[in-house]
Amino acid sequence: METSKNGRAKKIELFNLKSINMRVFHLTWMAFFLCFFGWFGIAPMLAIVREDLGITTDQIVNTNMIAVASTVFMRLIIGWLCDRIGPRITYTWLLILGSIPVIMIGMVQNYEQFLIARMFIGAIGAGFVITQFHTSVMFAPNIVGTANATTAGWGNLGGGVTQQVMPLIFAAVVAYTGSEFLAWRLSMIGPGIMLFIMGIVYYYFTQDTPAGNYKSLDSKKKENKSKDSIGKVLKDHKVWLLFLIYGACFGVELIVNSKAALYFIDYFDMNIQTAGLIAGLFGLMNLFARSLGGFFGDRFGKSGGLKGRVKWLFVTLFIESLALILFSRMGTIPMIIVSLLLFSLFVQMSEGATYSVVPFVNKKALGMVSGIVGAGGNAGAVAGMLLFKKQLTGLEWTDSFFVLGFIVMAVSFSTFLIRFSKKAEVIARKETRAKKEEIIQLQPELVTS
Repeated sequence: METSKNGRAKKIELFNLKSINMRVFHLTWMAFFLCFFGWFGIAPMLAIVREDLGITTDQIVNTNMIAVASTVFMRLIIGWLCDRIGPRITYTWLLILGSIPVIMIGMVQNYEQFLIARMFIGAIGAGFVITQFHTSVMFAPNIVGTANATTAGWGNLGGGVTQQVMPLIFAAVVAYTGSEFLAWRLSMIGPGIMLFIMGIVYYYFTQDTPAGNYKSLDSKKKENKSKDSIGKVLKDHKVWLLFLIYGACFGVELIVNSKAALYFIDYFDMNIQTAGLIAGLFGLMNLFARSLGGFFGDRFGKSGGLKGRVKWLFVTLFIESLALILFSRMGTIPMIIVSLLLFSLFVQMSEGATYSVVPFVNKKALGMVSGIVGAGGNAGAVAGMLLFKKQLTGLEWTDSFFVLGFIVMAVSFSTFLIRFSKKAEVIARKETRAKKEEIIQLQPELVTS
């Protein structure tokens, strides 16, 4: 495999499993796929949970919010841990510990217990930060946007697959047990076991950087971290603008993932299987949509530098807002499917475009930048979910989606405030075009220092 001087891959070779770069590529998206499966596995069965526990739709919204809100805090912590102890150990423990509440959610007996269980399950959503961090240190600047977008997109695919697979698992368990109330509880055991197994696999088959694991690297070099990196990250307006922007794309995707099946059941009189099938189409677009966002981000990066990447981000985000507004106005099943697919395409391309910019913001604190921006997605989801609390806003869900579309449109214009220095532009252009002479040479072990 062709690599740069610091061992980062310059190409994505999907079937080259001998390369540590590609092993990490595949295991990161697989791990995040399972995180998404455990995170939103309960979503297609919420109508049954609502009936079983005797809770209201607004209380269901509360549990959706807590499942997303808990991830905000965890993403900040996980980003810091990636910088400190490395992505391999961080992911291993997140997967193993995260499997416990997923398995145990079937034991809850009331609203309060269900709320707490979903709060702990939400922690595994922080796996996204590790996925993006680990991919970023394994791939060179000319391809990092595509690599980031593909691993995140294929991981997000879990959100779509779970919408389609969990109703089938649920139906199979119902056929065996004869009880819907028992079936939703037993159905969550499988995703929990898979998360645990993936934690073991991640530990033994990946490493922190192309050069090796953090523990085996020179401790003195690891300690040579800029003391003011954290301060610079927190003061950088680009970080917080990307935090806001990611809330308007990934945050909105989380809202749709958590509400789509129930929306179709309540507003279009679908059964749980049909609603799950259609809602799953939204997530399945991650198979290629997010990758396209990162791919074109890299292409615009080559021709227009960092400005080109940011302009592409504006285009995807603006069209996303139009597609969401269109989705909210559809009243027939065929049209709701078409508009859902259009919206899905651009919301996921926006996410890929965002993380084609992130690796260039601050290489000395890549984990922290990835964590803050990633947390923005969850923060945006929590804020957006308030629109769906009917007791608070008085809005029908169709109108909530409509208002949300205009909020995304407003946020899209904030991309014009993202500006890089001339020095950063020069460095990024030369790195992206893979010139023989590099402006900055990072030690593999200091890729985040």
